[in-house]
Amino acid sequence: MKLSDFDFDLPEALIATRPAKPRSAARLLLAEGDSIRDLHVRDLVDVFRPGDRLVLNNTRVIPARLFGSRTRGEAVAKVELTLLEPAAAGWRALAKPLRKVNPGEAIVFSDQLSATVTAKSETDLHLEFNLSGPDFDAALNAAGAMPLPPYIAAKRPADEADKTDYQTVFARHAGAVAAPTASLHFDAELLAALAAKGVQFTEVTLHVGAGTFLPVKVEDVTTHRMHAEWGHVSPRAAEEINATRAAGGRVIPVGTTALRLIETAARSGRAEAWEGPTDIFIYPGFRFHVTDALMTNFHLPKSTLLMLVSALMGKDRVDRIYAHAIAAGYRFFSYGDASLLIP
Repeated sequence: MKLSDFDFDLPEALIATRPAKPRSAARLLLAEGDSIRDLHVRDLVDVFRPGDRLVLNNTRVIPARLFGSRTRGEAVAKVELTLLEPAAAGWRALAKPLRKVNPGEAIVFSDQLSATVTAKSETDLHLEFNLSGPDFDAALNAAGAMPLPPYIAAKRPADEADKTDYQTVFARHAGAVAAPTASLHFDAELLAALAAKGVQFTEVTLHVGAGTFLPVKVEDVTTHRMHAEWGHVSPRAAEEINATRAAGGRVIPVGTTALRLIETAARSGRAEAWEGPTDIFIYPGFRFHVTDALMTNFHLPKSTLLMLVSALMGKDRVDRIYAHAIAAGYRFFSYGDASLLIP
């Protein structure tokens, strides 16, 4: 498999910069085998069956983008940071401009929040903040902005609407620096309607990292190495997934993050309790153990996520699905429309 096999032409006008309102009004492409239907997310009430189990990623996106100033002598310079993940006694962060920031410098973000650069690599910084625990969380929420994907941030800055729009309604555990975007389509009313029909829900946690946006740079895709992300599957979650499959129900992760996590926890052939970093890379030829279908948005050309959906549905089918989506004017990427893929 070559990277060029996963390329396609996407009109710029189809890249969404704001989500549909209400959430469930987004369009939904239903692909079941070779069949393709055009629906809306709210129609999931008629698509899912009693006994189906949706697996939801309950990670919470932190306002990881910070704008600060650093002082060198009498000069004051601006710096933009994107927090990546907690590290020993601090955080790893991307910086713009990275080359001008040096260890030992202090960066001030607000009257309450500042940080000291304790180390620097070729790609990122290590920061120690002046606050920790709930005080840090409160100051970060006040000073930070939502870390919108690069293809949105290049067109507009994050604003107050994104603090709600770029967060799922079931977000619980803070730690992600990117949203599990397929889950953004669910609102309380849709979840209640699905529950009333007999659809069941299981929550897992995968803290999505900024590496989800990193491009694949190798032509032989099988040599690509994924970034690691921390995840947790509880004993109860594993039991629910296994019980659904045993009863003949379908296990349907909402989003590629939930899928990657439950397949990480099911390498033995069935779901097991699991916690730790996962760098699982799913591309055509992968054997799925617990996934029966997938709800997901439309992905970037040459991305690992496009390779994942090709593994689930087959490369030729995905080519047809994406050609249909483009011709029908579906909106792409994080704030775009959704697909439900049933092999």
